[in-house]
Amino acid sequence: MAVDEEEFFREMTLRVSSSLDIKVVLERVLRYMQEYIPLNQLHLSYTMDVCPDKSHNHCVALVSDGTYPDRHCTPPTKRFWAWLREQQKPFVINDAFAVNAYQPTPDEIEEMNRTSSLLVPLRIDSKLIGFLWLWAMGANRFTSDHAELLEAVVGPFALALFNANSYGTLLKHRDILIDDKQFLNKELVSQAGDGIIGGNSGLRNVMEMVQQVGRQNTTVLLVGETGTGKEGIANAIHFSSPRNKGPFIKINCGAIAESLIDDELFGHEKGAFTGAVTERRGRFERANGGTLFLDEIGELPLQSQVRLLRVLQSKMISRVGGEKPIPVDVRIIAATNRNLKQMAAERRFREHLWFRLNVFPIILPPLRQRQEDVPALVRHFVALKSRELNIAVPPTIAPGAYERLMSYGWPGNVRELENLVERELIWHRSGPLRFDSLQPDDICRATVPIPEGPVGGPLNLDEAMCLHISKVLHMTRGKIHGPGGAAELLGINPNTLRGRMRHLGILHGHRKMPAGPSC
Repeated sequence: MAVDEEEFFREMTLRVSSSLDIKVVLERVLRYMQEYIPLNQLHLSYTMDVCPDKSHNHCVALVSDGTYPDRHCTPPTKRFWAWLREQQKPFVINDAFAVNAYQPTPDEIEEMNRTSSLLVPLRIDSKLIGFLWLWAMGANRFTSDHAELLEAVVGPFALALFNANSYGTLLKHRDILIDDKQFLNKELVSQAGDGIIGGNSGLRNVMEMVQQVGRQNTTVLLVGETGTGKEGIANAIHFSSPRNKGPFIKINCGAIAESLIDDELFGHEKGAFTGAVTERRGRFERANGGTLFLDEIGELPLQSQVRLLRVLQSKMISRVGGEKPIPVDVRIIAATNRNLKQMAAERRFREHLWFRLNVFPIILPPLRQRQEDVPALVRHFVALKSRELNIAVPPTIAPGAYERLMSYGWPGNVRELENLVERELIWHRSGPLRFDSLQPDDICRATVPIPEGPVGGPLNLDEAMCLHISKVLHMTRGKIHGPGGAAELLGINPNTLRGRMRHLGILHGHRKMPAGPSC
């Protein structure tokens, strides 16, 4: 059939520019081109350096009329790519020139005898960005006339491929922004402007250290018992730093299964494992330009500690299933209620990671050591929980309640106080709040006075040791072994502690703990 080249160019251009969906474009082009060219399949591909994901297939889109097997949407060999990059015009790949220039293998020659292919190099400003592949069943189906006809549409197809690449990149960035928005909405934390309760009293020294280190990019290690407000201090450090416009991302290292921790920290590539249908960015990438808060860092598995140390040293990460290093600009704030130095000595924590994290340690005192902050904390939680419980007018505090609260030892620290306030509001919505649930026995157990010796003088060594061990056991609710146990707090081996307890006559194990130290 005779071809009007001007009409062919016009009709092809209309179809190439008819949709942003490149596969829809190829389907329309295929149907039209079949009127003039023996064609069964079209395949559009990037070059290796333009492909958005160089570790995956270079195919942009492939369409077929159903008579041709879809087996050519795979990356050619590097040797074949090198030869293809030298081609300037559309050419028939199985003519004598192609065979002599490329010198295909016997298997490739056999393939050429079964099928025909025509290649159209696509360039923008002389830069090769991809190829349009035409395939037909049978040998020698394409001619040089077909190749010359396609020269007219190289420009529209190159522009379509370039736009498809740009549009795909735009959609990817849009998805990243949407993903970030959804993630950060879940991770939203209070602003530093809300203030730290006790910042001018019991936490004055801590807040002075926050102001000193906040302006730097220094790694900070927060050490304190559970419930002392480590996350709030990390938040204050971030919002007092030059990174306060960047993200503040947190992760509890003890709340994630060991098999998932690397995925959470570093993300994964598409196809990295079963179910990884899309790529996923980890907490490090999400925190880029901001701060990453690693809570309960002492719970991090040893292998993950090695990978974290590598990131801290190189400022680069690699996603699970990926090899490409990704630079990250992240400030690290870590927190723990454990003795990392002792854990490092016992080889339960990487010593080099301990050195990396312990650049600027901040020790948070427990609530029992800053009891002057209790009234302010109570007022804060009463106002906060009243809003959450839809109590229009926060109830008053009964006379004597503050003294009762300040006499308690708060083994659960600020978190325990917050929970107590919420319970009291549920029971007494209209007030006044008496905190009668805090029984006198609880107060006595929490505030045992330090006794004198048997004749009113100083304690001997065994008496002092007995008293101290008993107090620590009450802090840990009788727990001896494991994280947060008395042995860890005292810095000795659990078996050694048990031996000393037997020697001093301190009850332990499954036997009921006494109401207070009886030494």
